[in-house]
Amino acid sequence: MDINHRIARRVRELRDAAGLSLDALAERSGVSRSNISLIERGQSSPTAVVLDKLSAALGVTVASLFEASPGLAASAEPSPLARVAEQPLWTDPASGYVRRNVSPPARSPIQLVDVIFPAGQRIAYETSARDNDVHQQVWMIDGTMELTVGDAHWRLAAGDCLAMRLDAPIVFHNPGRSPARYLVALATLPFLPSRRNYS
Repeated sequence: MDINHRIARRVRELRDAAGLSLDALAERSGVSRSNISLIERGQSSPTAVVLDKLSAALGVTVASLFEASPGLAASAEPSPLARVAEQPLWTDPASGYVRRNVSPPARSPIQLVDVIFPAGQRIAYETSARDNDVHQQVWMIDGTMELTVGDAHWRLAAGDCLAMRLDAPIVFHNPGRSPARYLVALATLPFLPSRRNYS
């Protein structure tokens, strides 16, 4: 299945599951109704920033928007194995960053994403509090990345790992002259208001 059609199906499914109309999702996410409609019909390639806004409004992670439809495997238990050829690959049309959803279809509170981030590029996510408590760790494999989480700023080199919660704006920037590669690990927990951001 084409990646834009996979995203289209997942956004539609998650919106229906949440009982949201197009207008309600538009108001909650800050993404226009017409843009959401185009995305749900597979006629638009949304940017990473738009996907982040939609996922936050739907109460899921961006990685969840790339998962296979649950209905496609309703007759069988989801596989605990994801061969590399089966892992969804997507390129952000705005920055050119490439993400591969590594995690198998089997149900798990953990999601893994392999990212290749082009030299000189920057993405600013307007991440805000979600219905779930989402924790994220970024482990650098190659190159350098600068991350700003809320008011805190870090420069990560190969081997470094940064933990954070997805409840504040996040900026990813590759200041180098070559692509950076890193692994993102996400864990979704029941929301506990007393938890505080690691930053």
